[in-house]
Amino acid sequence: MDTVTLTMKNPPTLYLEADNISPDVFAGKKAQEIAELHVFEGREQFQLGKYFDVAGSAATTAADTRIVVKGDTTRVKYIGMKMSAGEIMVEDNADMYTGAWMRGGSIRVNGNVDAFTGIGMTGGEITIKGNAGNYLGAAYRGDWRGMQGGTIRVLGNAGSDTGYFMNGGEIIIEGDADVHVGTHAEGGRIIIKGNGKSKIGGQMVQGEIIVFGTIDVMMPGFKYVEDVEMEVDGTNAN
Repeated sequence: MDTVTLTMKNPPTLYLEADNISPDVFAGKKAQEIAELHVFEGREQFQLGKYFDVAGSAATTAADTRIVVKGDTTRVKYIGMKMSAGEIMVEDNADMYTGAWMRGGSIRVNGNVDAFTGIGMTGGEITIKGNAGNYLGAAYRGDWRGMQGGTIRVLGNAGSDTGYFMNGGEIIIEGDADVHVGTHAEGGRIIIKGNGKSKIGGQMVQGEIIVFGTIDVMMPGFKYVEDVEMEVDGTNAN
């Protein structure tokens, strides 16, 4: 697998819309060609090389291309958007829409991600070592198709509206989740290994939500049936 390394040298003042940071876009390109790709800071268009030093060349295919992003990328949006294959490693934080509409491949973020990570995702894997913002694996504003496939794993906590309009796939949260988990869900599986707050499963039609810890306030449409022991994601839940 060929590796392209992006090292932040000039952090943006505004938010950077960098949907071109994707193995699908980088495939077949050398460092100079990658540096010349366009990104937006606010309404202004610039070259990717204004913000990042680019080292290495991509493979001829997305599947054989690995991207490593170094430095403070807290203000960089859309990393890995619509990617179909390959790997992305973000060594710091990432902003909104990481892995949005992702179809395959893998993204790993060593820090935190902001809202709308993995929205509309149909395949692939996203791993967040820190915390995730609101609308994880959810639907885009005004859409009814949330996450449909793939896996998202958050080692920290998640914000509100996780799995909003989720249709398939799996979301695993090792920590706690805020309100409105699985609202309007029509499939898929959400595992919360910590605690949940309130309004879990509101207007849910199908799918599973498993909470290992406590739920502050249960929705009125649910009732206690019985205690069970089961193994979920390699952990005994009881």
